[in-house]
Formats: sequence, structure tokens, C-alpha cells
Amino acid sequence: MKVLANDGISKSGILALEKGGFEVITTKVAQEQVANFINENNVDVILVRSATKVRKDIIDACPGIKIIGRGGVGMDNIDVDYAKSKGIHVINTPASSSESVAELVFGHLFSGVRFLHDSNRNMPLEGDSNFDGLKKAYANGTELRGKTLGIVGIGRIGQATAKMALGLGMKVIAADSFIPEVDVKVEFFDGQSITTKIVSQSLESLFKEADFITLHVPAQNGYIIGEKEFEILKDGVGIVNCARGGVIDEVALVKALDSGKVAFAGLDVFESEPKPEMAILMHSKISLTPHIGAATGEAQDRIGTELASQIITLLS
Repeated sequence: MKVLANDGISKSGILALEKGGFEVITTKVAQEQVANFINENNVDVILVRSATKVRKDIIDACPGIKIIGRGGVGMDNIDVDYAKSKGIHVINTPASSSESVAELVFGHLFSGVRFLHDSNRNMPLEGDSNFDGLKKAYANGTELRGKTLGIVGIGRIGQATAKMALGLGMKVIAADSFIPEVDVKVEFFDGQSITTKIVSQSLESLFKEADFITLHVPAQNGYIIGEKEFEILKDGVGIVNCARGGVIDEVALVKALDSGKVAFAGLDVFESEPKPEMAILMHSKISLTPHIGAATGEAQDRIGTELASQIITLLS
């Protein structure tokens, strides 16, 4: 059987699949050619990340597909229900990238509270001529310890983020429509651990209480943080979105940053991805990454081997 990993797969995933008797194709096929390639090469399984879309047209055009796999969590680039109605298995790897995404959240938080994103832009330009000026400009940093982190969506990635926040000495609050409460276990290198219960609260109360907000939700029909929500946030709040573009109103975000209502934002995902708006890309108060939340070697290894395991189980 043949597996097309159109958006790539780790070496460990390839080896596991080949050991299971599968042929793995890693040719990058353009979106408009995916259906033809699948049919011409008798592909049984297509694996994607966030780039390739597997919609109704491809599903209808490729009756030989047995499995559609998403290397990651969100599956908004796949018509999941329609695929299942056609008897196709749809799989993903919800646990594999949690730690990597959570670490990126804190990369953006540390960047924001210590102005790293802006100082890294300006030090190469002015570091030799305006060192004291830059030192003064970036002198009013903030510690994360003792502050309140509001996590919107306390699923796997939200919980991984909560563990890191607790380790830093932050207060953690959460809002989640589907998870009323959760026990979060923070494990240490020597085998010791602590467990704390996080009880979900209303979004409005979280917005009013949090010093920093991080979003861990799937794609939405509307904004979770729009113009009205920005009004009730604490003054000087920091916001990070490593979830999905479109959950924050970026026009309202820029206004809030310009007014000082929001101190900084960290964005890994964007409304108009893969062509983010220039007002976002050029803003001095936004820390930017190009949708790389799960892009660590460790996460990609886990994703590859987890996908391989599921495929082998389903088709063996």
C-alpha cells in the first residue's frame, strides 16, 4: 500500500511505515494536482499538515483513499464528516505537538514582556550608535512570575501551557465550554510531581482578570476576541495566539496595541495566512512566527510515529 505524505513526514515515521510494509511517497504535489497524483499512483493514504487541503472534491475524485491523516491537532483543512460518510478513516495526532506549541507560547510571552522581538530588530541597526537609547527604551520589562495567565481552551495544548505557567509561578485560570475542570499534573526531572485542579470560568471573567491571555481553540465562525472583548480586557494585557488564525480580530488588535490597551501580542497564526497583513507584520508590538507551533524535531518524530502506528493498526 502507498502513503502520500504531501506536507512531509519525519524519518522515524517513514521508517515505521516501511517496516509495516507501506511505500511512502514524500513528493510535494501542488494542491490542484493532488487528486490526479493519488489516482495515477494508486495512493491509499494521504497525510497532510496545514498546507494541503482535502476537501469534498478530492474525496469524490479519489475513491481509492482509505485514510486521510493530519499531522497535528486541528483538522479544519479536511472535510472530516464528509470523508467519514464515505467510509474513509480520518486520523490526527492531538497529543504529539502539545509541548512544542506550549513552549512557543512562552517564547512569545518572554519576547513580549522583555521586548525581544523589537530589540532584535533594532540592535543590528542602532546597537553601535544608540546603545544607551535602546537600553532606556527596553528598560521597563515585566516578570511573568506572580502574574495571571488566562488560557482559552484547556485541552491538551492548554494543559501543557498551564504546566509551564505553574512551573514559572504564575496563577492559571481557564475558560472552556467543554471541559468544566481538569487536574493538571506538573512533573519534574526527578520523578516528583504536583497536581492542581483548574476549574473553567466564564470568558468574560477571564478577560477581566488575566494579565496575559493565550488561545488554544479550533477555528471558529466568529472572533473570540473582537472589538467588544478588547474593551473589557485589563489595561496592558499581553495576548498570544498559536492556535488558529481568525479567532482574534486583527484590525481591532492593531487598534488596541496602538492605544496601549494591549501591551503586546505574539502571533504564530494569522487571519489572511499565508499572506499576513502588512499592518501586522510591521507592528513593533507584535512578536511574529510563521505557523511553526509544532515545528520541532521532537514533535515531528512523535507525529510521524503516531500516524504510522494508527495507519498500520487500521490497514493491517
